[in-house]
Amino acid sequence: MQLSLNEDQTQVLDFVDSLTRPYAAVPMHDTSFALTSDALDGALMDNGFLDVMAVEELGPVTAALVVERLARLPFAVEAAVSSLVRPLVDPELPRPVCVVEESALRKPVRFLKPRASVIVVGPSGVRSFTASEAQVRSAGEEVLYAYPMAYLTDMPADARRHDVSAGEVRRALRVAMAAEAAGLLAGALASVTTYVSERQQFGRPLATFQAMRHRLAEAQVLTNGVYWLALRAAGTGDSGDAAMALLHAQEAAKKVGYDYHQFLGAMGMTLEHPLHLWTYRLKALTSELGGRGANALAAAEAIWG
Repeated sequence: MQLSLNEDQTQVLDFVDSLTRPYAAVPMHDTSFALTSDALDGALMDNGFLDVMAVEELGPVTAALVVERLARLPFAVEAAVSSLVRPLVDPELPRPVCVVEESALRKPVRFLKPRASVIVVGPSGVRSFTASEAQVRSAGEEVLYAYPMAYLTDMPADARRHDVSAGEVRRALRVAMAAEAAGLLAGALASVTTYVSERQQFGRPLATFQAMRHRLAEAQVLTNGVYWLALRAAGTGDSGDAAMALLHAQEAAKKVGYDYHQFLGAMGMTLEHPLHLWTYRLKALTSELGGRGANALAAAEAIWG
């Protein structure tokens, strides 16, 4: 397995880093529960970074790399579904794009808003429609996930049907969420590492204490594992690899989220420190597609039939 990025992938990520540099830090004195930027979203679209999967020499692995890199930002960007799911359903679907399972229509939906494209996946196949004002109810402060979220109140009977299987859409969605989780884990780890390297206790930085170093090292190993499993799943296109990647991402998110907030002490319970911008988004991803239990079963069925 090739573990090094090729020249094209390196160049794409360099361009992404350059474009997103103004968004790499939280604006001064900002204590928002969720951060978004229309300017950043528009720049990514205008420069084609959410359409790299369609480029033959780039493909799904490069798309997963872009999703992972964008997820490291404190700003929430609707990139995962647009980059890895939308091309399978209809590359021309207007953004933002949301995916909803028929069995979970009452759950809050990430990035749902009027005029968003909604992809519905279920036993009846794959359908899509453009959400209207009447079909969207803001989640407000009902959910604390650091994403812009809303409830879908109704689904039109004449939603457009697509010639792609629900299983293939779920596979791509698992890859997309695993790649996003890898970036969120990396962003959260970087934020925590900066804090414990600067915060002093007993006359020395917290990061110099061996017990904390061990737990940070374990978190780095888990983060690396999510990253590589997500890229593998993107490259193979295998449903078992995709389920395993998301399962490991959800397991890792549950473990490190607790550790990270504990490392920050009281600061970890406030909005003054931006850690929640990553960990609360991870919390949302841990319940997607049925959560860890459902994804473990999906992996077992794909691998052992």
